[in-house]
Amino acid sequence: MTDTPDSDIRRLIAAAKTAAANAHAPYSRFAVGAALLMTDGSIVQGANVENASYGLSLCAETVAIATASSAGRLRDVVAVGVIGGAMDADGRATGTAPVSPCGRCRQVLNEAAQMGGRDIVIHCGAAEGKAVASYRLSQLLPAAFGPADLGIG
Repeated sequence: MTDTPDSDIRRLIAAAKTAAANAHAPYSRFAVGAALLMTDGSIVQGANVENASYGLSLCAETVAIATASSAGRLRDVVAVGVIGGAMDADGRATGTAPVSPCGRCRQVLNEAAQMGGRDIVIHCGAAEGKAVASYRLSQLLPAAFGPADLGIG
């Protein structure tokens, strides 16, 4: 199902875990890290950033996509790694179940997928342990609305 080599999946999950360590999640105490594999093999990371005005919070996947876009690389996203979990007393993400992107993030990821002309694979990892579930974005967001619906892309 996945076009991503195992070595790249391991790199993505490791990078997502590193990013989660930088999460600013004082309200939910749920740290999330995301990592984007780019066409040149580089990785772009993001962590969730919460705000006292909850609606202004940013998910890790959205932060990573915005970072890639600000570098002019929105079309270059090949695969995504994401992990998350409740924070322990030291601020570390915990949990053994894979975490998948929320609906909003699926839509944000879809923008990059459609702009790049690919059905990207999302590798959902556990904060602790080695469990990884992989999905094509089209599985997580069937019949998605995006740039193609507006005649763009």
